[in-house]
Amino acid sequence: MDSSASAMLAPARYVDSDSAEIRAFVARYLPDAGSLSQTERAIRLFDAVRDQVRYNPFNIGTTADEYRASYIATQPSNYCVPKAILLTAALRAAGVPAAVGFADVRNHLNSPKLAELMETDLFVYHGYVALWLDGRQFKVTPAFNTEMCERFGVKQLVFDGKSDALFHEFDINSQRHMEYVNDRGWFVDPPIEQLLRDFHSTYPKLWQSSIDQVQIRDANFHGER
Repeated sequence: MDSSASAMLAPARYVDSDSAEIRAFVARYLPDAGSLSQTERAIRLFDAVRDQVRYNPFNIGTTADEYRASYIATQPSNYCVPKAILLTAALRAAGVPAAVGFADVRNHLNSPKLAELMETDLFVYHGYVALWLDGRQFKVTPAFNTEMCERFGVKQLVFDGKSDALFHEFDINSQRHMEYVNDRGWFVDPPIEQLLRDFHSTYPKLWQSSIDQVQIRDANFHGER
């Protein structure tokens, strides 16, 4: 890393690694942090974000506050971008330099339900995490939880601290699954306002569906009170 290393460890607007929620998340999965190496902490946190926050691409956040790591840490499920933000914040809180990365990917095994909402097989701003261990950069994607991978026949992504864990290029039957078409790079703090504008214009149907789900949830909540 270069002189910007300190920025990769510092809290930011969305990567609010100094928040109580992120400190609690790290403490929950690294109760023995003092006895773990930096690499062991990174692996443990990768596994936690991958499997403890279920992958759900059907309800994308449509407001900026939904992309703060402190908020994401309280949610049982989310999609790739918030999960990448959460892992980045947790890593920084655990002393591992990290940043949020984005790439545009094509999903060749998209489900019919999601394809109908997205109206394309192109995922813009697919979230990943860039992190540094012993001066080496790694790129990892904590999006797809193990249970979902097993259910849909997709190879589980495992980070071993020695190589990238970036994407599911093929499923377990060696059919092409995901194809990276454009790497947007990594950011100390993600450009959420631009991401939201692009999501709104690229996925209008999914965007409206996500808003509708929130309104239904809120209506049910107030109806039960």
